[in-house]
Amino acid sequence: DGSGRLRVPVVFLTNAGNCLRSAKARELSQALGLQVSPEQVILSHSPLQLFSQFHQRCMLVAGQGPVEENAHNLGFKHVVTIEALRKAYPLLDMVDQSRRPKELPPPTTGFPTIEGVVLFGEPVRWETSLQLITDVLLSNGNPGAELQDVPYPHLPILACNMDLLWMAEAKMPRFGHGTFLLCLENIYKKVTGRELKYEALIGKPSPVTYRYAQFLIQQQAEKQGWKAPVRRLYAVGDNPMSDVYGANLYNSYLKSAQQNQVQAGVKRSPQAGSPQTEVYLEPGNDCNNSVESCESILVCTGVYRHNGDVPKKTEPHTMETVFHGHRDFSFDPSLVEASYIVQDVDDAVQLAFKKENWS
Repeated sequence: DGSGRLRVPVVFLTNAGNCLRSAKARELSQALGLQVSPEQVILSHSPLQLFSQFHQRCMLVAGQGPVEENAHNLGFKHVVTIEALRKAYPLLDMVDQSRRPKELPPPTTGFPTIEGVVLFGEPVRWETSLQLITDVLLSNGNPGAELQDVPYPHLPILACNMDLLWMAEAKMPRFGHGTFLLCLENIYKKVTGRELKYEALIGKPSPVTYRYAQFLIQQQAEKQGWKAPVRRLYAVGDNPMSDVYGANLYNSYLKSAQQNQVQAGVKRSPQAGSPQTEVYLEPGNDCNNSVESCESILVCTGVYRHNGDVPKKTEPHTMETVFHGHRDFSFDPSLVEASYIVQDVDDAVQLAFKKENWS
């Protein structure tokens, strides 16, 4: 409209997480010349607001950027950073010889027991984070103590953003948080002989993230005075492995929900979801479930480059031979096939408008 506000409910979904929602909204507003509010931005960790059963626990938080502020904004009351843990237990961080304590420090007293771990994104010193997170899991939250047996199941882990790689200015992709998770999973398995388990894996392509996006879109529609319920979602993105996979996976949830097989649908889904994840995916749990579909639109201005003419349907052979997705998401070639391929976001918006018969 005239004041630069969007007339159709829109959310901006990103797997970035090392910033504040308000900062990302400002960045988008300047780039697009529109008013984008923080409520329209979903960072990889935004859906953690729903995980209130962990908000009162003492949680170890890992990542970079304003991790403490992000954790508090999401509702977590008691957080401990890797840095604070390092300072409390100076004998844990031993890889970098220049950081090792010169003399034996006094024993640590009064440090809280850690009751869970939140992995916000890739940290800076991987060896420190990998070592200390493993220490916390193996000691049941008391890294100064020595346990006779490895506790299992281990403390709950909430992880945000499972992108293996991401594209920056370099010619080759850079390691993402998914690569850090891969290291942690393999170290844990090698040391204990058991699988690392996640209480929740969020960010694209996790259905929890799309569920949260739907919830915010429905809130916007209500605020704008929409009388008709929102029936169709359009998900626009440039990455077949996260954007398209996520939208298609969520579309299959919506379809199975309509057949009133919510539980069966969730059980059969490709994601090894935890009980918590299932709770958030039950339609009618947090908003009226009018939404029937989520169509994926792939654009060619980023990760995905299309050769030749742009067809309306993705060809069957766009599957990647190497699966870059996370361990807990099985590879289904049909899930990386977009409903539509268009040149750019403008074309994607025009396509959605045409399909909805909007002028």
